[in-house]
Amino acid sequence: MKDLDLTETQWCKSSYSGGANNCVELAVLGGRIAIRDSKYPDRAPLVVERADARAFIDGIQAGQWT
Repeated sequence: MKDLDLTETQWCKSSYSGGANNCVELAVLGGRIAIRDSKYPDRAPLVVERADARAFIDGIQAGQWT
């Protein structure tokens, strides 16, 4: 993923963030999801398969990680 060009990437964050730079941002990259900390946008993001991101989010919503 070192050669991944994210300069034109559309990053999204929760509407609950209130515009502060203290949240997680996501970007859809085809079959993958890029995840980064909005405080450090120049750092390399974590890139995972969409199915893995979905399973993680579903687990959070189901209370698996509290």
